[in-house]
Amino acid sequence: MADTLTRLEATIASRTGADPASSYVASLFAKGRGTIARKFGEEAVETIVAALGEDKSALAGEAADTLFHLMILLADAGIRLADVLTILEQREGTSGHDEKANRPS
Repeated sequence: MADTLTRLEATIASRTGADPASSYVASLFAKGRGTIARKFGEEAVETIVAALGEDKSALAGEAADTLFHLMILLADAGIRLADVLTILEQREGTSGHDEKANRPS
């Protein structure tokens, strides 16, 4: 699975500066971070709606859309998937309550 995400990250990166008419990802990059963030938010809401239903396939599809758009947002911000995974690894084994309490305010 990590290979899939690594390939997706590389594909997204390759769309930076591409012709917006020929690439959905390039069209989002051209519209800017606000549009990318809103699209990510829309997909997150669709994932929530799907989660409230009984269709596991619909939820999996919406989760894929959400992850895809999150990766576009991260790329636009110059954040690599490895950076996010490093943070998750650092948090591993720590209670979520403790981790949240120890975050800077």
